[in-house]
Amino acid sequence: MGAYFSEIFLGLWSLLIGLGITFKEFFKPVVTVPYPFKTIKMSDRYRGHIELVEDESGEPKCIACMMCQRACPSGCISITTKTEKYEVEVDGEMKTKKRKILIGWDLNFTTCSLCGQCVESCNKDAINFSKEYNLASFNKEDFHFDLLNRLKERNS
Repeated sequence: MGAYFSEIFLGLWSLLIGLGITFKEFFKPVVTVPYPFKTIKMSDRYRGHIELVEDESGEPKCIACMMCQRACPSGCISITTKTEKYEVEVDGEMKTKKRKILIGWDLNFTTCSLCGQCVESCNKDAINFSKEYNLASFNKEDFHFDLLNRLKERNS
């Protein structure tokens, strides 16, 4: 019978301790942000989806070397290019050279693991992590980004 009352006493004692902690915390200032009405600035270390970086003229820095596509372990990057021939004058004579032109830069964010291998492998610093974090959607297609078009829309 004594064990019965001691367990009741211990249960009530732990209840009072818990209620005391709750009562003390009740009067402390709120640390949450009312999200849709106010937002917080993301830290510099935050990793959102990747985005193309522009040069001084507003064009993408990407030279279509495909290093990011090769480095991606998830296979979520798809780059479309075309080869263009152009002529350059070298030592008084015209020479034909080739270069790759970037046509499309697609990211399937549904399979991206945010590992950063693509950003690290880019020699020209042409891609970087975005600070965008509000990406809620019910449609899978909303997470397929054409980063080249997004860069053009950002500039216009």
